[in-house]
Amino acid sequence: QQLHYLSSLLVFFPCKEPILTLADCPGFFVKDTPPVILDILEGGNILKQNRYKVICQTFRNERRFLTLYDTKNKIPVFSAYRFTGVTGKRPNEEMWKIEPELEDYNQAIYSDYNNSQGDNRGHLYPNCHAKDWNAKRSTFTLKNVVPHSISFNSGSWAKMERCTECLMKTKCIIANGRIEAFVVVGAEPGEMKLNNKINIPSRMWSVFCCYNSRKGVWLSKAYWGHNQPEANMTESSYKEIRATKLKRWVLSLFLKTSTVSAALRLSGRPFHRRGP
Repeated sequence: QQLHYLSSLLVFFPCKEPILTLADCPGFFVKDTPPVILDILEGGNILKQNRYKVICQTFRNERRFLTLYDTKNKIPVFSAYRFTGVTGKRPNEEMWKIEPELEDYNQAIYSDYNNSQGDNRGHLYPNCHAKDWNAKRSTFTLKNVVPHSISFNSGSWAKMERCTECLMKTKCIIANGRIEAFVVVGAEPGEMKLNNKINIPSRMWSVFCCYNSRKGVWLSKAYWGHNQPEANMTESSYKEIRATKLKRWVLSLFLKTSTVSAALRLSGRPFHRRGP
């Protein structure tokens, strides 16, 4: 069953702000420290500013999440958000939005996803992790989606999103019993294009980090999976992370937690399995 119901509605809605740097849109990374991505992002600086654009995703006068967008591949590099719990259901009507600050030739538009042949619009910041109805609506922007294998999107990836939600709800408890986790979800470009325009990612990844004030420890988890039919998600270990483009940033998350050994014990296993 297809995960997303695809509406024919598209609106040109100014729900974003023209932002030049990641520092101009704070609050979506741990200590406002963005990831290090080889040849793209180093020390919080975008290396190719004509290609990669920062979008501070704003809806109803509130900053909801941050996206680093690749205008060449016409997909996001990643979306970053704070998870603070979830209320409400998925919006009944999807209003897909485009970015008014970008020219059409620099971004995906609704018609680019026609005749998708096994792929659908897969959210990076999923509406199921958004705190309320307006936050959920804000995720329906074409700058927050990639061509996502339908069976992977609605199967292993969706299961990972649900399990991550449960982990964050129970483990990411800060002062006064509030929930807070920092999440970054991204896509690794592949060799194929949808309708000769939009890059189809070869792999998807997701990382979250939070502090558990009840136990006085940091917790971080990383997941990745191949963007292909029925692909399995894998919970990454310290060793596996070292080989990825995100290694310095993700390693810093693992190294400052007290749960590295737990992550290592789960190395190489599907994320939904448990064991010593």
